[in-house]
Amino acid sequence: MTSVRESGQHAGLASPVAELAAEEMAAWRAFLHAHARLTRRLDDELQATTSLSLAEYDALVQLANTPGRRLRMSVLAERVVLSRSGITRLVDRLVAGGMVERTACPTDARGAEAALTPVGVDALRAATGTHISGVRRYFLDATTADEQAVIAGALDRVSEGLGRTQPTSELCAPQKG
Repeated sequence: MTSVRESGQHAGLASPVAELAAEEMAAWRAFLHAHARLTRRLDDELQATTSLSLAEYDALVQLANTPGRRLRMSVLAERVVLSRSGITRLVDRLVAGGMVERTACPTDARGAEAALTPVGVDALRAATGTHISGVRRYFLDATTADEQAVIAGALDRVSEGLGRTQPTSELCAPQKG
């Protein structure tokens, strides 16, 4: 197995650090390139046909797939893989478009929830065909069912190894009384 320097002398630095085998580097770079190109293409297509970004679409999907179609902002940030400030800006755009409502938690002055509106449901329905078509065309049609199972298993293990930072409660607790 040949090795390739991930950084260090190969990158023009004074001292080398960890090395990756050529096969390891190839897998890592293929993942990074495919992910970046695929998400960029899906984002471009969604924005061209619906004016929603991929992140906005993802947020609407996350809200639609929860009981009551609402989530704590911190949980939504975790699911959409954005920082808290990033999810605030994203939800601000969705609120401005009438697709989401933001409400304060009645039991936690620091907390807030995002809730899907009927306008958001309609926007999600309008965007789903474009998104699913792109996923099928650029990912599913390019891989076999066996490869998809391997990819899913491998990436699930990677995600599990990184742990969860998501709070245990998805919703604000209702006020007592």
